Amino acid sequence: MEIVNIAAYKFVSITDPLAWRDLLKSECARLGLKGTIVLAEEGINLFLAGTRETIDQFLNYIHRPELFAGKFDVLDIKESISDHQPFGKMVVRVAKEIITMRHPMIRPEDERAPMVDAQTLKRWLDQGHDDEGKQIVMLDTRNAFEVEMGTFNGALEFGIERFSEFPERIKQAASEDQLKDKTIVSFCTGGIRCEKAALFMSEIKLPRVYQLDGGILRYFEEVGGEHYQGECFVFDERVALDPQLRQTTKTYTRNTAK
Repeated sequence: MEIVNIAAYKFVSITDPLAWRDLLKSECARLGLKGTIVLAEEGINLFLAGTRETIDQFLNYIHRPELFAGKFDVLDIKESISDHQPFGKMVVRVAKEIITMRHPMIRPEDERAPMVDAQTLKRWLDQGHDDEGKQIVMLDTRNAFEVEMGTFNGALEFGIERFSEFPERIKQAASEDQLKDKTIVSFCTGGIRCEKAALFMSEIKLPRVYQLDGGILRYFEEVGGEHYQGECFVFDERVALDPQLRQTTKTYTRNTAK
């Protein structure tokens, strides 16, 4: 049976995420979906798997304005297909942040970071510079285990174990002039970490900062694997996907630190 896997997030102000938890948990149980949904005052982050019919029913459900006041319109959804259910259970939880950075002044629900789409980024990488002739630094905001599976050619990465370590490491890199006069494109699996990362870099006055819209998964979906070496870690039992968004045949020891 074909299983549709979706990864989606949205930074949006949610006054009472606890009140929405039970609604979402109940609907996922009714539809037989499995995966993870994280709710916080700053938004929603989800990884879900089910049949095409049940995934579409769920997306219709969360777009109903009478339930969620239109908060989840225009979700940034990445999709892949598998021949089995890659999650063992369904978890819906409330957290302080949908991705932990521990810098409360970074509020992506109020302001989005500048972004570059996959086609434009590929063109920049093909030509070796952005449209103003600036050198491009691909900045991997993921943890070391994920980077080891695959990353963009020549990407800068910090060997971090958790995303909460990123702010100090990027401040250090900025102070050492590693990024001076360059265009920085932050990236991650699906966009959520690189969006916060780009906002933080703007906060510390790095002048030319973008996030890769939709992350690696959107890049694979729209332009394939050019300029990328290896696979992309995903947060389910498939562990990693290749640039064709297929489960890889390599064996990894799964590590979910982020």
